[in-house]
Amino acid sequence: MTTSIFTLTPGKITLSDLRDFYFGQMDVRLDDGTFEALQRAAESVERIVGRGEPVYGVNTGFGKLAKTRIPDDRLRDLQRNLVLSHAAGIGQPMPERVVRLILLLKANGLARGYSGVRPQIVQLLLDMLNRGVVPVIPEKGSVGASGDLAPLAHMSAVVIGEGEAFYQGKRLKGDEALKAAGLEPLVLGAKEGLALLNGTQASTALAIAALLDAERLFHAALITGGLTLDAARGTDAPFDPRLHELRGQKGQIECAAVYRALMQGSAIRASHLEDDERVQDPYCLRCQPQVMGACLDNLRQAARVLVIEANAVSDNPIHFPDTDEMISGGNFHAEPVAIAADLMAIAVSEVGAIAERRLALLVDAQMSGLPPFLVQDSGLNSGFMIAQVTAAALASENKTLAHPASVDSLPTSANQEDHVSMATFAARRVGDIVDNVRTIIAVEYLAAVQGLDFLAPLETSAPLLEVAKTLRKTVPFFAQDRLFTPDMEAARALIIDGALEGCVGSGVALPVLEG
Repeated sequence: MTTSIFTLTPGKITLSDLRDFYFGQMDVRLDDGTFEALQRAAESVERIVGRGEPVYGVNTGFGKLAKTRIPDDRLRDLQRNLVLSHAAGIGQPMPERVVRLILLLKANGLARGYSGVRPQIVQLLLDMLNRGVVPVIPEKGSVGASGDLAPLAHMSAVVIGEGEAFYQGKRLKGDEALKAAGLEPLVLGAKEGLALLNGTQASTALAIAALLDAERLFHAALITGGLTLDAARGTDAPFDPRLHELRGQKGQIECAAVYRALMQGSAIRASHLEDDERVQDPYCLRCQPQVMGACLDNLRQAARVLVIEANAVSDNPIHFPDTDEMISGGNFHAEPVAIAADLMAIAVSEVGAIAERRLALLVDAQMSGLPPFLVQDSGLNSGFMIAQVTAAALASENKTLAHPASVDSLPTSANQEDHVSMATFAARRVGDIVDNVRTIIAVEYLAAVQGLDFLAPLETSAPLLEVAKTLRKTVPFFAQDRLFTPDMEAARALIIDGALEGCVGSGVALPVLEG
């Protein structure tokens, strides 16, 4: 894979940038004009310290200990102790792609020049990113207020040569990983530890990762919905643009256009244009634009919030170097991320819910007109019976996972931090929902192509036929019972890789989150 260069202009990252970074291989360099601004900010911090006034996190304790004044000769110890004490996460390490996003977002926020850190801090974060030093960040332990303290502490521990990091496939101590990559740890100055720890970058990175995976999954679900519609010999009449213009919902209008394009030229559809005894299709076929369109609109809303947050200054206190001020506020509170993640959880869960219903229709001979459970000699063979059960189990699980996390709060830090967002969990569980829906869509993909095979010699439309052929390159027709999981895994892999999007080509305008 070719590595490209991305020039980071602080506060100017777009969704397209994030997509390219997440799915591609990019080295990141900081815009040259940023270094001077960061140096001026660091000098301003020195002047503030020199005045001797108490400033939260600079020469005081943290949280409930904010009233404790720290002597000037212990300020470096204060920042180091902060990192070590707050590295209290638990659970499995976050995925490498997510950690890379965290490094990028933290560098972006700090580089805006309102956090009081030296240029060396930002540069080391980018050097770690570019040279493959991936901090081990446990996935659990943040409530999404006062920033993502524990996750970012684990990231920051590597900056000072502590903690652990992955490097070239090996899990090493922080200082060893830095040394192996040709880097050296830093000694933190006043405010720098707090600036590194405080912020919403962990929850935001988790949410952005889930969002970008959800976008690719959404495209796959549109396509498999088209496959199922044709395999079930459904009608495309409900996708007439006049219907959708009358309602006016943007996502619905766009999704209806996708289904029309997917069905264009289908010989299967042409075969039952006249004298079809069915007056209306079930909702899972007929109402796809309405359901998928609503999901799209809410994913787009989440995307808008998350792009803003990706560029935000979200630590505390915020430093204004032009006036040598530090103002304590609450930009670390991740409520915007939490609510955006909750929207995503509901939307992605619904994508899976309607897909599971389409799958259930296909395996029901009375509803689809296809062989029972999509297999010849049913009874002797069970076919897709239990694969649908698996999809139903995952759809049901998603109903619980989609319960809003942002409505929960537990006070922390001896009631000083008395309302929290739970954004990190909110974002993390969206990834779990996305993974569940991948399997649901994978099973639908297998079932729909199986259904199309039973309708031969009639063929579906050109784009859907290409999608079906792509599956058949790795998964043969299900002629008799065999181990099913390998088929599901093969279909999942195609969805993860974005293969279905590539199949439909430019003739089908799949909606993107920038809409």
